[in-house]
Amino acid sequence: MQHTDVAIIGGGIVGLATAYRLGQQFPELRLTLLEKERELAEHQTGRNSGVLHSGIYYKPGSLKAKNCRDGKLAMEQFCRDEGIDYDICGKVIVAIDESDLPALERIHERGQANGVRCEMVDRDRLHELEPHAAGIRAIHVPEAGIVDYRQVSNRIAEIVQHRGGDVRTDTEVKAIAPNGSRVMVSSNAGEWECRYLVNCAGLYCDRVSQMGGQKPSAQIVPFRGEYYELKPEAHHLCRTLIYPVPDPSFPFLGVHFTRMIDGGVECGPNAVLAFAREGYRKLTINPYDLWESLTYPGFLKLAFKYWRVGAGEMWRSFSKAAFVKALQRLVPEIRSEHLVTAPAGVRAQAVTRKGEMVDDFLIDETERIINIGNAPSPAATASLNIGKLIVEKLAERF
Repeated sequence: MQHTDVAIIGGGIVGLATAYRLGQQFPELRLTLLEKERELAEHQTGRNSGVLHSGIYYKPGSLKAKNCRDGKLAMEQFCRDEGIDYDICGKVIVAIDESDLPALERIHERGQANGVRCEMVDRDRLHELEPHAAGIRAIHVPEAGIVDYRQVSNRIAEIVQHRGGDVRTDTEVKAIAPNGSRVMVSSNAGEWECRYLVNCAGLYCDRVSQMGGQKPSAQIVPFRGEYYELKPEAHHLCRTLIYPVPDPSFPFLGVHFTRMIDGGVECGPNAVLAFAREGYRKLTINPYDLWESLTYPGFLKLAFKYWRVGAGEMWRSFSKAAFVKALQRLVPEIRSEHLVTAPAGVRAQAVTRKGEMVDDFLIDETERIINIGNAPSPAATASLNIGKLIVEKLAERF
């Protein structure tokens, strides 16, 4: 039996940022981070497109809005301090036709309410920024950027360990038993007794919540996001980040173009039900995960509500021509031969039993356990501030 003051489950960027902030504020505490994979940042953190989000989309006053703005500044400062490359390249959100304009106006209003530096631009200015983009109007967000979150995560882990924190990989938590003033955590690599536990398990956060005796307010439904990458000869078609106006009723941003920090350009993602929580390939099936999704009342209600949108997403999953057509709405010069398949990601989307996708960050608490029950994009951008928020909650208990 090993003893620690705080145990953190999950070696993605939110768990690591929590460990970083905890060690920063309470260096005397014993800290242990438990990650089931051999490497850190193997799932959502290491498989996203690396965007430093500005916070333009999020409801003013929400956890997403506040933590994204403050977290982005903190992430930029961390990268400067640690010599990690990042690029404030800017982005455009493009209205293709007149029907997009009302939603574009609402996004602009949200951006201004959230303190985002953004401006509405006409077609001529859009083509100065992105010569190959289609559109009649756009929002230019000059402060959006890109970074490698896997590199950030590994550097955070080094700092946590240098301060004396214990970062354990290949350590899968099997059971959690709250016991008065302590929480017992059992894993394939041993047992820990801790005073407090933080659940940052991402794709498995609802199951970890259940292990700790708390009924989660939403269940994770995994959605696979599939990407293509532009071949080098087509990189000139996208200078920065090119986004469509998102469907306001659907919490995904639509296929878009993202300049990567290594110079490449990623195109996507779509959003389809994954048949496993780690279903990074179309034919990866985990029977338990799939049955859990298909029998969950919340997912069934969600699927009924969005069946048309879902059918379109699935069609793009199996038809490269359909995916290309969606991309051509933004950049008409794109051709199938410009694209090669890129690694997919899986988004851990919390869905309530009523069939509603949880749009904001979700934090559930007991006396000894803090569960991060929903942390989709912009969680990586906001991670250092989310970590700070969690530590503030822990500090009330110390």
